[in-house]
Amino acid sequence: MSAPARLTPLWLTPDWPAPASVKALSTTRQGGVSTGVYASLNLGSHVGDAIAAVEQNRALLQQQAALPQAPAWLNQVHGTAVLDLANWQGELVSADAAVSQQADKVCLVMTADCLPVLFCNLQGTQVAAAHAGWRGLCDGVLEQTLAHFAKPDEVMVWFGPAIGPGQFEVGSEVRTAFMQKNAGANLAFVPQGDGKYLANIYLLARQRLLAAGVTRFYGGEHCTVSESELFFSYRRDGQTGRMASCIWLG
Repeated sequence: MSAPARLTPLWLTPDWPAPASVKALSTTRQGGVSTGVYASLNLGSHVGDAIAAVEQNRALLQQQAALPQAPAWLNQVHGTAVLDLANWQGELVSADAAVSQQADKVCLVMTADCLPVLFCNLQGTQVAAAHAGWRGLCDGVLEQTLAHFAKPDEVMVWFGPAIGPGQFEVGSEVRTAFMQKNAGANLAFVPQGDGKYLANIYLLARQRLLAAGVTRFYGGEHCTVSESELFFSYRRDGQTGRMASCIWLG
């Protein structure tokens, strides 16, 4: 028996010219069984939700999205480590990105304001997913992920839902950290007074990828904080669930 309509996960499908072999999606908060602050499609097992509910939500996602197998659920630590799924045996790995050249291996990252970035090459033979919070983004998680591709100029990326430029208030130390890597990062920070800035994480990611040779960008139109019906947001709610962005070769 299929799941009732109210338990059908709702997700975003990237609008990009990826090869037919590339399958990708980004979940919203809708279509699961979790309740309260985790309502309803919470996919994070580390945020205080009932584990049984999380497991049911993950099973719903796998079933409804026709994932070929269980994804590699990473222990994300806001770092720059990249897991090559060719070497993955199903264990929990501390990493903030995953890459694959094998059919049916699902790269997945979880977010609730941080930026999920999906990668594929033009040939449709390699995919990757990266979790870019500001620390990981500043330290080079996107560049480390891109290093697994032979030709950066033949890679396209899609930016999943993240905190928007009108909501991401940060201190001067964040701006300084990015400008130490790239002086042009100044363009991504709008001063608000009292040493505070509004940061554009989408622009910061685009700048870093452009510098690494990527020119094909898609997505980046959502704000997890302001679109409360669609997305979990740690910045907005504190205790909350997690969405997932995943990509695989099928």
